[in-house]
Amino acid sequence: MSFEDEWASVRSASAAGVSMRLNQVAPEPGGGGGSADLSVDQDKLGAIGSAAYALHGRLVKDGNHARTNTTEAATGMSTNGFLTGSAMSTVQETWSSQLNTLLDACANISNHLDYSAASHAKEEEDIRAAMAASKIDEYFK
Repeated sequence: MSFEDEWASVRSASAAGVSMRLNQVAPEPGGGGGSADLSVDQDKLGAIGSAAYALHGRLVKDGNHARTNTTEAATGMSTNGFLTGSAMSTVQETWSSQLNTLLDACANISNHLDYSAASHAKEEEDIRAAMAASKIDEYFK
């Protein structure tokens, strides 16, 4: 058997066993497949919200750690005619902008998860009340 024949055989055999694969984690059992139930794990939402809140606090404290020194260094270099001073100032401005964006994102995540948890709890209570009322109505008829 020639190399070309062997290569064609191997290629066709490998192509026959190929199926579409997505680059993702396998779905957890019960999630989206056969179950129509919507479930929210309050503990998981709370943990993620707490982590976002803690990250926000750390970023507020540690994110501006070098701001004063960087600004002073940039001003001193610019005053003495070094081009590096304006570049350092640009880096500091970019850092501040990116830090503020990240702080906003962490605050949004924390706030939205708090809202989602509260909203879900209220909806659950409304559903329980409606179901209890419907059971009562059955006895009056």
